[in-house]
Amino acid sequence: MARKVNLFLFISFVIVYSNLFAQENYAKWSASELVLNNGQVKRVIHLPASGGQYFTSEYKPVAGDFKYFDKKSPEFQFEFDEKVYSGLGEWTVKNIQKIQDSKSGQGAAVTLLSGDKQVELIVNYLLYPDLPVVRKSLTIKNLTGRDVQLESVDIEKFKVTPYNATTFSWVCHDYGRRRSIGPYDGNMQDALVTVHNSDWKQGIVIGNEASGVVKHTSVFWDEPVILSGLTHKEARFPFRKYIKKSDAFVTPQVFTMVYNNHKDPDEILNSAVPDFIRKHMGICLSELEQKPTFIYNTWVPFRKDINEKLVMELAKAAADAGMKEFIIDDGWADNYGDWVIDKKKFPNGLKPVFDYIKSLGMKPGLWVSVGSASPDSKVYQAHPEWFVLDEKQQPANLHEDDLSMRTACFGTAWKGYIKDVLLKLALEYGLEYLKLDFTVVTSTYRFGNKVTGCYAARHPGHRDHHESLYTNYEEVWKLFDELHAAKPSLFIDCTFETMGGLQLIDYAMLKHAEGDWLSNFYGPGTQVDLRVRNMAWWRSPAVPATALVIGNPEMQDEGWALHIKSLAGALPIMLGDPRKLSGQDLKKYRGYADWLQRMENRHQIMTYRQDLAGFGEPKEGAWDGFQRINTESKSGGTIGVFRQGGTDQERQVTIQYLDPNKRYTIIEALTEKSIASGTGKELAQSGFRVKLDEMYDGKLFEVMVE
Repeated sequence: MARKVNLFLFISFVIVYSNLFAQENYAKWSASELVLNNGQVKRVIHLPASGGQYFTSEYKPVAGDFKYFDKKSPEFQFEFDEKVYSGLGEWTVKNIQKIQDSKSGQGAAVTLLSGDKQVELIVNYLLYPDLPVVRKSLTIKNLTGRDVQLESVDIEKFKVTPYNATTFSWVCHDYGRRRSIGPYDGNMQDALVTVHNSDWKQGIVIGNEASGVVKHTSVFWDEPVILSGLTHKEARFPFRKYIKKSDAFVTPQVFTMVYNNHKDPDEILNSAVPDFIRKHMGICLSELEQKPTFIYNTWVPFRKDINEKLVMELAKAAADAGMKEFIIDDGWADNYGDWVIDKKKFPNGLKPVFDYIKSLGMKPGLWVSVGSASPDSKVYQAHPEWFVLDEKQQPANLHEDDLSMRTACFGTAWKGYIKDVLLKLALEYGLEYLKLDFTVVTSTYRFGNKVTGCYAARHPGHRDHHESLYTNYEEVWKLFDELHAAKPSLFIDCTFETMGGLQLIDYAMLKHAEGDWLSNFYGPGTQVDLRVRNMAWWRSPAVPATALVIGNPEMQDEGWALHIKSLAGALPIMLGDPRKLSGQDLKKYRGYADWLQRMENRHQIMTYRQDLAGFGEPKEGAWDGFQRINTESKSGGTIGVFRQGGTDQERQVTIQYLDPNKRYTIIEALTEKSIASGTGKELAQSGFRVKLDEMYDGKLFEVMVE
């Protein structure tokens, strides 16, 4: 299946003339204004007909009122060679064109010339069918005749009405889940922020598609504005880009949604937001025809102590348990960097091991550090110039304070080298899953902002440390795109360590990789299951649940069934030693594995997840749950309900997003026992009862149309 191209290639074809434009007409303009309207949302842009200011004068849902925005929003802002440019400066319109993308987006591109004639700016707007979303990016062209420095880029900048908006709004940050009042300056975890006024029942969703630590969204921070784009020059991880004369820089995209008539911001996080991400953002998961449903990984408890005999024994037991993917983690190579198979551990190489895994009906996968090498590796000895240098121009390990490993810089020829390594593994060995790990820009385990990026003065991909933060991310994404082009079925697991922040995941990654190993939750006991469900709850409204690879529950743990049930709300992955399981337990495992696969085959559950109405954040002393209902086909899906020490033995469960007129049956997982039925309307209003006798337990159900 065709993959989306990187952002630079995207911009090269996105701007097209109206004779190539499809039937929908989301953009109309006159000499004085541009009107964007798809029937759901309306945005009016004031155009400087003969020079003047460029700003949003109206942005609202088409139906009903909207009180948030001032009638003159700055629209954008950036520093270009230390001079500030915003929409409220002096601009002249050069051209307006209709544009479209490959995901049903349509809109307009406005080309502006700055009053000092130093900058040509293209402001790109895209709208999508039946959704209240406007997606925006900037193309900033250097007309100065010299190389310039770009910093502090706000792709969207809205001025809000005073007092009521700033005083009575919740700022829902950290993937839209953590609520605060008052000024908020965001961080790397703000792929999505919602600003919501519960009195007005109105709000705005701000999605930031920039990478990792260089994304920035703030709300009412230094002034009564909402802005989103790239980190400012005074930030902890500052964005910087040098633009050569006559060249242009294309920013990441930012999307916004305005809404009214919603009592709670979570309502739009369970409807319009996932619909846009699934259908139109261009994430890799949406393009993956066959999504994983149950994965095994060797990391715990074996760590690096693996060999051919052990792996084959584990593979046989994992296959007996019904696992669909089998991932060999660290320990297979003789060092970091060369990625040569350790012949003491695997005397016959990895090819026969992978062939054996395939013969058992599983897809093979492998762990690789995408940007690290040992000092004694052949690649480091031959090309020390490919590696990160610190402030003192000395070799560095960004991952941790230990020079037994060195970090490669993607602003060098390292990218081509590691691409060849990974392609060989994927194409010659038949890998279907790559877990790509360790620090490439910043570390989860280092503190402060000095041991980040690359300070080398002569690396071709960046001119200084600040620029390296952005460009190294972009080169990693290009690598992923090239791997997908060679093998479209490949599942890339880009870990939070590679992303550069604790349990960090975002849209930039999702457009180039399928999943993110988000955590390492160790130990038996129900506290592990709570942490799994909490992490899935925290991230899943903003990002697809199947992108959440949540380790490390072990297969042989006492109470392992609750591990599976909890993981069923994300991407189920288990570690541990399946050889320790009895034949009866392996049979039960296969029952769960086969059930998960049937649910995917019938309802495509791995594409969906919503909050379960009336159940909040998973926590001790309460009940929690999730639903994974196919909101397009309305065929049904799955429900997970959990008691985490709650005093009640029974709870009423209602189900949203079913067809109100169709009848559905609720079937308990594995027992195949029908426990309730009703129309979609009845199940949304009155639902069904769930009883859990144990203080710590859970049940899974199928919801199936009759």
